[in-house]
Amino acid sequence: MIGLNLCPFAGGPYRDNRVHFCVSEQRTASGLLEDLQTELRKLQAADPLHRETTLLIHPWVLTDFLEYNDFLEACDSTVDALGLEGELQVASFHPQYQFADTQPEDIENFTNRSPYPMLHLLREASVERAIAATGDTEEIYLRNIRTLRALGHSGWRRLWQD
Repeated sequence: MIGLNLCPFAGGPYRDNRVHFCVSEQRTASGLLEDLQTELRKLQAADPLHRETTLLIHPWVLTDFLEYNDFLEACDSTVDALGLEGELQVASFHPQYQFADTQPEDIENFTNRSPYPMLHLLREASVERAIAATGDTEEIYLRNIRTLRALGHSGWRRLWQD
């Protein structure tokens, strides 16, 4: 993500140790929702200078991408129920991530692939600042596709071997 500059907003918070990593031990979607609520509240309460964002990694639940994808609606509902709409949002990453109208192994899906299923909790203000500094998010998406197509599957595999 950072090395290929797929997310131009990720490098700064990572280098500054403002990314909180939380590994959920939950085995059910309902348990994961509890962890999500907890982490959303913690992120909201934290000083952005110390915790900009949270990666909620959940290796034991929602390993099937379709189930995970359906779960994202519950994530958005949780943000709303906590009164955090417009303040926090949830981005999605999964080992089998697949955009609509693509085939499972299309390289553009790899922009949202991760070693384990995870929910990326983001501050809307941070996203807005990053967009203002970086420009059109559609261009970022298109640039990422060009980057991954140039890299190809063999180049992607080499990255994971190093």
